[in-house]
Amino acid sequence: MESKKMKSESVVPGEQKKTEFALGKTNIILIAVAFVVIVVGFLLMLGPGTTPEVYNPDIFSFRRIVLAPGIAFAGFVFMVYAIMRNSK
Repeated sequence: MESKKMKSESVVPGEQKKTEFALGKTNIILIAVAFVVIVVGFLLMLGPGTTPEVYNPDIFSFRRIVLAPGIAFAGFVFMVYAIMRNSK
């Protein structure tokens, strides 16, 4: 009985099992690009705010209201694509 057990568990000395990751190298690169796009979108939203003493009309600029959220959203959509992409 022990010989059967030994045969099923025999491993060639010096041979290591290669670990398979769920995502390939291309997926990881695309995820990094998507992350950078998201960060750029959030950085474009930055700027001075409005205080009770001083009104800053820049808070309603095209860049902070339309462009930056659009870029961040595109980054999130691209992130989903990067994760779901089938790496061969």
